[in-house]
Amino acid sequence: MTAITGINTAYGSKLERLGVRTVRDLLLYFPRRHQDFGSVMPIAWIRPGMRTTVRGRVYQVQRQFTPRKHMRIAKATISDDSGQLNVIWFNQPYIANYLHEGDQIFVAGEVDLNGGLLMKNPEYEKVSDDPSHSARIVPIYPETKGLTSRWLRPKIRPLLWLADQLEEVLPAELMQRRGFMSRPDAIRQVHFPDSLEILDDARSRFGFEEMFLNQVAVQQAKRARKAHAAHQIPFDKATARAFVAALPFKLTNAQRTAAWQILQDIARPEPMNRLLEGDVGSGKTVVAAMAIHHVAHVGLQSMLLAPTEILARQHAEVVEALLRPFGIVVGMLLGSTPAAARRALLASLADGSIDLLVGTHALIEEDVRFKQLALAVVDEQHRFGVVQRLSVRQGERWPHFLSMTATPIPRTLGLTLFGDLDISVLTEMPPGRLPVATRLVPPDERSAAYDFIRQQVVAGRQVFVICPVIQESDKLGVRSATQEAEKLQREVFPELAPRIALLHGRMKAAEKEGVMLKFQGGEVAILVSTSVVEVGIDIPNATVMMIEGAERFGLAQLHQFRGRIGRGVHESTCLLFTDMEDAETIRRLNAVVTHHSGFDLAEIDLKLRGMGELHGFRQHGNEFKMANLLDAALISDAQAEAVRLLDRDPTLAGEPALRRQLSAYRRVFALD
Repeated sequence: MTAITGINTAYGSKLERLGVRTVRDLLLYFPRRHQDFGSVMPIAWIRPGMRTTVRGRVYQVQRQFTPRKHMRIAKATISDDSGQLNVIWFNQPYIANYLHEGDQIFVAGEVDLNGGLLMKNPEYEKVSDDPSHSARIVPIYPETKGLTSRWLRPKIRPLLWLADQLEEVLPAELMQRRGFMSRPDAIRQVHFPDSLEILDDARSRFGFEEMFLNQVAVQQAKRARKAHAAHQIPFDKATARAFVAALPFKLTNAQRTAAWQILQDIARPEPMNRLLEGDVGSGKTVVAAMAIHHVAHVGLQSMLLAPTEILARQHAEVVEALLRPFGIVVGMLLGSTPAAARRALLASLADGSIDLLVGTHALIEEDVRFKQLALAVVDEQHRFGVVQRLSVRQGERWPHFLSMTATPIPRTLGLTLFGDLDISVLTEMPPGRLPVATRLVPPDERSAAYDFIRQQVVAGRQVFVICPVIQESDKLGVRSATQEAEKLQREVFPELAPRIALLHGRMKAAEKEGVMLKFQGGEVAILVSTSVVEVGIDIPNATVMMIEGAERFGLAQLHQFRGRIGRGVHESTCLLFTDMEDAETIRRLNAVVTHHSGFDLAEIDLKLRGMGELHGFRQHGNEFKMANLLDAALISDAQAEAVRLLDRDPTLAGEPALRRQLSAYRRVFALD
């Protein structure tokens, strides 16, 4: 990027943080929105509250320092034939050097009334026949510290002629039939549109392109999967009834439906690829155990992969208890398993003595060989790399694949990101689960909330404290969690200091396991943790979830945190701490207070924040810049076109540009 005039190494590094490394990336770095400053109005016509562009002559310009707020400002007065307008720029004193008395300039922004008409921090530029920042529809780009839309516009605009060199990825027949503008024209219009109508056409074209690429990729993945063979596990009514009858509880209707869907899938000759989603505590493990039971009944093997050792142990304990009445042998393989025990375990696995192997990444190492692996269950699939996930496919037959997640995904988003998977949803909670009360805690109620937490600990209960990432340089949130733990130990709960523990991402695995085991055993009363650390272990005695800086988390993530309490016989409370007072933040957090469905909150979150943390399911990329992921009609249209194309040209031999684009796309979204 530094080869472009005006982009030095420092700015090149900032662009790289936004994923912009080449001229192509810059051309495809689309605005997140536009501001219509196309209407240039006389000063006499403008009114407070209006957003508009004014053309005038600089009458006066000066630089000032405000002693009270320690702020450097630039002030100007501009006039036209109809009146005068005051303009002020905060913390931008250099503007006073750029403007001079007598200059003809455009200023664009919102008009205020403060001792006369006033614009605060407007866009500005000297009058020309082809402005970039005003007197037109102005692009507003995703920004990062030190890299603004004002800086980006003059860097991107001179490069737009290079859009002609970018390949058209949509099939010509589709382009003609749907009347889409060409890719180069759409790129130019998305950045600097001639009109709002043309902007809508360009955005629609790219929205469809993004969804079409997604649907072609997932349809290819689905077809490729069906070309492979899998072990057929015939559905046996007596076996299923025996498993259900042995359960110490009654299955919910949602669990019965999901189990039926899975058992039907594994009876087919092609490998199942199903996502089982449901809130924390909705009973996904029991549904998976029913499928494992069916597989073992016909003499085949299963594996259950978890992201951490402590969760693997929890799964092994729960599943082994469910399968014990049927004589099913459960083994557990962890990174910490001693060498001698590991050798014995692998020998039993290879000769078929073990029916189910539960564990962590250790399960998918090269020397782990099953006699006949028929079912692979992965908890929180997105936590594992693509190659690792594929490496569980051993031998000529692929295992049936069941992925489980506790992150609720809106249906349309599931169809988009997981079009290569079938989806089962657990919408009910098992009977007996107490609802978790949720409270928003403003600054003036902190003391009362701390008193409540102290009462809970004195009564023998336990507490989670979740801390956000506060600074970009501290991506793991270690600083915020460490500071919070110290504050609670020294200032808030000094009498409980020995029973307050810290958990964060830079601790060694053994340290994390040790802390969690102490929390599980009740030795630790208050666990302070970062959000990036898996703390999903079942702690029935935990009755308080305290979340600092709640406004920094997505609604779906807040709901997941809340789901980690309320798992025992005691009433539980989730406390959302925030120092923010703006109406939008309060409205968003109140959605968590009033909504108890994770799926409802995920959809609200998607509308308010876009993809947010949800796109983490498909590695790190977010290829959806224009597509509305809640637009079911768009998804359906794109899917129909993808199927139509692949039916006509299964290998895309006639679409080389599309094939090249898809190769990169599949890497981003873990479809290879």
